[in-house]
Amino acid sequence: MADPKGFLTHDRELPARRPVDVRISDWREVYQDFSQEKLTKQAARCMDCGIPFCHNGCPLGNLIPEWNDLVYRTDWREAIERLHATNNFPEFTGRLCPAPCEAACVLGINSDPVAIKRVEVEIIDRAFAEGWVTPQPPAVKTGKKVAVVGSGPAGLAAAQQLTRAGHDVVVFERADRIGGLLRYGIPEFKMEKRHIERRLEQMRAEGTEFRTSVNVGVDVTAADLRAEFDAVVLAGGATQWRDLPVAGRELKGIYQAMEYLPLSNKVQEGDYAVPAISAEGKHVVVIGGGDTGADCIGTAIRQGAKSVTQLEIMPQPPASRPGSQPWPTFPILFKMESAHEELADGGGQRVYAVSTTEFVGDADGNVRALRLVEVEGPQAGFKPIPGTEREIPAELVTLSMGFLGPEKGSLLQDLAEAGGDGFYDKRGNVSRDKTYMSQVDGVFVAGDMGRGQSLIVWAIAEGRAAASGVDRYLTGETALPYPILPTARPLV
Repeated sequence: MADPKGFLTHDRELPARRPVDVRISDWREVYQDFSQEKLTKQAARCMDCGIPFCHNGCPLGNLIPEWNDLVYRTDWREAIERLHATNNFPEFTGRLCPAPCEAACVLGINSDPVAIKRVEVEIIDRAFAEGWVTPQPPAVKTGKKVAVVGSGPAGLAAAQQLTRAGHDVVVFERADRIGGLLRYGIPEFKMEKRHIERRLEQMRAEGTEFRTSVNVGVDVTAADLRAEFDAVVLAGGATQWRDLPVAGRELKGIYQAMEYLPLSNKVQEGDYAVPAISAEGKHVVVIGGGDTGADCIGTAIRQGAKSVTQLEIMPQPPASRPGSQPWPTFPILFKMESAHEELADGGGQRVYAVSTTEFVGDADGNVRALRLVEVEGPQAGFKPIPGTEREIPAELVTLSMGFLGPEKGSLLQDLAEAGGDGFYDKRGNVSRDKTYMSQVDGVFVAGDMGRGQSLIVWAIAEGRAAASGVDRYLTGETALPYPILPTARPLV
């Protein structure tokens, strides 16, 4: 235990966000620097519990008490070794994960939990700054070839593990750059893309090959992959978005979040001077109260929206853990993310317990307004409340209502035909056994494509686990770690 009195003498503290009026004028990350003195105090709050429930909260099984102790003792070099032992990309999770580990922190029973995410991201940023993150090419090559379809966190984790195991790995990505939703779904102000680039530089030096602008299933068929490669890992994600089929949906100006957000990313990459879809000077409505909705809010504000309103069908969550969500479960709480802070500062609203009933257009077929009604809670089936109907201005609408599973395009159609009955599970995801192999021999599944829409930390954990299964399939044994995932979808 780093400091036996640390949790008694130090309060939880996080880095301050840059002032709203400053940060909305650029696309850089919102947080200010955090001093080493403050960070060591946060690490000192870790109690080194006899049963570290944070381990159970983290799908990766991160060795949190160990690297908290090392940070407190300023042994940064050993801290990054312990962090990398379970997590390929802490620079991603430390910025983007909602931290189920913190929800499971024992200190959180009656106090604020340890600032685990902040310690994590400071460790990896320090490691990159010191030059400690170097390529780890394999000592021996196996001669086996593996194709990884999709370059999100699951695909990248699987690829790095398999490359280090000595296999020749090729990652296929249908977009023009590597990173999946990390690249074209997460706004720059949430994670600057230089973090992806420096990790890709390491992976290329280790031997991983990346092929962009390849739509597997169209440009390269499933049969081609199975003929050329000894194993295939499907890590394409759950990219089939949920739509809102109400009157007026065909009007111009209504977009899925993943039609809107990537264009802003491309502007930051230098591909465009201005995005093809912009919120500048418009009344914007974001439908969906999750993280993707918050990304749309922050993006619209930076583009110069006239107003921004966020709608959510669920009632407003409580500010503190309710009795129905006891520790150490992950509670659904009211959050004030940076984008929400920017929304409030600009006079925008977050409206809960409402449902969109119709989009209203102008004479040119553009959306001009949205009609909504207040609804009762989910227990009542979101029943409309009479007399609460109203109309709000809406010249740009983004749908941020989550995803339904993997796209059933030609790739999965061909594999489903080869796999026969049971290729999909009851939720429409690709089923797999305990080694993460699908119904098709040699074809493995990792991440959202197999478990449904989930967290980045789950994606990395599943990518690592699938890599272990692939390595054993190819060589008969494996030295790759197999994460003991706290819970997994039922596997056939």
